[in-house]
Amino acid sequence: MAYGASGLTFLEGELPSFGVSAFDSQPLFPTSDWQACHPETGDAPTWCADMEAHWPHWTDYWITNHITLAVIGALVVLAFWLIVSHKLSVKPSKRQFAGEYVYNMLRNGIGREIIGEDYHKYVPWLVALFSFIVIDNWFGEFFPFMFPTFSKVGFVWGLAGLTYVLYNAVGIKKWGFLGYMKKMTVPPGVPWPLLFIIIPLEFLSNFITRPITLALRLFANLFAGHLLVMIFVVGGTWLLTYTQHNLVYNVAGGLSLIISFGIFALELLVGFLQAYIFTILTAQYVSSALSEAH
Repeated sequence: MAYGASGLTFLEGELPSFGVSAFDSQPLFPTSDWQACHPETGDAPTWCADMEAHWPHWTDYWITNHITLAVIGALVVLAFWLIVSHKLSVKPSKRQFAGEYVYNMLRNGIGREIIGEDYHKYVPWLVALFSFIVIDNWFGEFFPFMFPTFSKVGFVWGLAGLTYVLYNAVGIKKWGFLGYMKKMTVPPGVPWPLLFIIIPLEFLSNFITRPITLALRLFANLFAGHLLVMIFVVGGTWLLTYTQHNLVYNVAGGLSLIISFGIFALELLVGFLQAYIFTILTAQYVSSALSEAH
């Protein structure tokens, strides 16, 4: 029985690179040192501990199953927008109509409505952000990947960090560093004795809590949803294959697999909504950094 570092892989044999139980990051092309230090059974050699801090093979950590998913997601997004924008015409084809629908939803429904004036310069980021998140979220429902990239929290921190840098940078550019800090931490009309309480709370809310909640909201929804899928798929498979002579277990396993298809459909909706919410909040944070009001 193989458990892996996360304790979440319940299948026998080698840990999967992709699939519902592929929670552990693994190199796609493991070196001999990696294989020696990560045996399927038994303990690793003692020299592995000395090498861990200064691992000599960068490919073992940078060319992994999950990073590959992220790269494929980026390529899919790029291919999608290149295809739908090819040979544009006044009478749009179905392909062009689909692209324009998504673009207008993000441009008008999020960019213009939330950011307001000068929203044009932020539309490319909003479009790229939404497209990348929704594609990587939907990887969890489609073969052969069956794993949403953003159920690995490291990728979520990266996106939240980019958004954090963006809205703070545009705010500092417009107001100056001291002006921006004052705008974000000192609400107008607050009596000065209360500023000793309000300023730390506003700083915590705008500069600490925002990126954390932005990241954890996406991660928690994708991780919990995929964990639920894994429980029903792996559990149902086990009940069907490892308990062949128990009718109750077999029926429960069949029902579990049927229910998993409903959860897959629900996760498609959740993946879309989480991408949309992440994009809306990004636009909201940019708007708050640019607006005159606190």
